[in-house]
Amino acid sequence: MYYVGIDIGSTASKVAVYDENKNEFIDLFMLPTGWSGIETASKIFKTLKEKNINKDNSYFVGTGYGRVAIEYANDTITEITCHAKGTNFLFNNLSGTLIDIGGQDTKIIKIKNGKVDNFIMNDKCSAGTGRFIELMANSLGCSIYDLIEEAEKCESTDINISSTCTVFAETEVISLKSSGKNKEEIAFAIVSSVANKVASLCGKFKDDNYFLTGGLCVFPYLVKALEKSLGGKVITDSKGQYAGAIGAAIIGFDKNK
Repeated sequence: MYYVGIDIGSTASKVAVYDENKNEFIDLFMLPTGWSGIETASKIFKTLKEKNINKDNSYFVGTGYGRVAIEYANDTITEITCHAKGTNFLFNNLSGTLIDIGGQDTKIIKIKNGKVDNFIMNDKCSAGTGRFIELMANSLGCSIYDLIEEAEKCESTDINISSTCTVFAETEVISLKSSGKNKEEIAFAIVSSVANKVASLCGKFKDDNYFLTGGLCVFPYLVKALEKSLGGKVITDSKGQYAGAIGAAIIGFDKNK
């Protein structure tokens, strides 16, 4: 049997395939969610069928905002539970604070002995999300990768992005561009704004160890910025992008073993 976790998020959809016989994940892949979760779910199913992973030999678990769009799912689980389960798998029975920076929100999950103890989420329009940094990058006429690369070139700046609302923050960035500020300084301020917003959210769950998941976990400079704002160690993994999907697959396996 294959146990397939599908995490349909607001911007990207992640898939994790666990092979019961090999006792390991044999495939991890990602697709843009696009405008339709149903269409994305269909594309995922088609991709899996091409790999001989289908309803006859697999158990499907959906999670994320678009989990209701996965019509072929055997089960659906909330993203909080799946992210905690997947992060616990990646980091081995962890205790600490999990930070998941998603497209539309950021989840802060307190974990004790591998289980959810408490959690908090920010507002969809707030700074500190993937969508926020994407819009700020668009305002600078570059990609998220370029924005973070520009930010890394700047050691410090007196510029602050003070707005906690994405719309107002974008106006601030446009104003800074018009006033002739350097791209590196603006980018630095944007990344600092994200890190500070996340640190503020983590205030309730102050910790020595933090675990970062989500699409932004692949940027070492962002990890460093978070460590500075949090005053603690931020641990991540390249597979952290797939934490929700991995957790969903493991939950499916645990239910059927």
